[in-house]
Amino acid sequence: MTDIRKFAVEETAVLHLKDANDELMYADGADGKPDTNKPMRITLYGPGSKKFAKVQAANNNKLFSRLKKKGKEDQSADDKAQESADTLTALTHSFENIGYDELGGEALHRAVYLDTSIGFIATQVNTHLNDWANFTKASATN
Repeated sequence: MTDIRKFAVEETAVLHLKDANDELMYADGADGKPDTNKPMRITLYGPGSKKFAKVQAANNNKLFSRLKKKGKEDQSADDKAQESADTLTALTHSFENIGYDELGGEALHRAVYLDTSIGFIATQVNTHLNDWANFTKASATN
């Protein structure tokens, strides 16, 4: 008999960001050109983590509260964007080689996720988070 837990996923996974042209993104080196030794990456808490479950439960509670108070009234676009950014920020462990003004930590994460001019980043993060395969343990043969 095989212990089913051998198929458990990792708590976090790393997403190497791609630009709007689907090219891998790298931070600039000293010469001002992309440095392949500086990948722009985000480490995320995955669907098998306690952090993910906690964030999803909080989001469900907010949804049910809204429905109780307002019936089926829609959220404004700004409210939806803020809630989405808050969710992604809560599920972000860290950024690597990513800057935005002089921000750091959660303020940096939130600013990136709220900026519609780089909205493809939030889209990538959502897609990555919703695929359990991204959080599988690396094979011993890799």
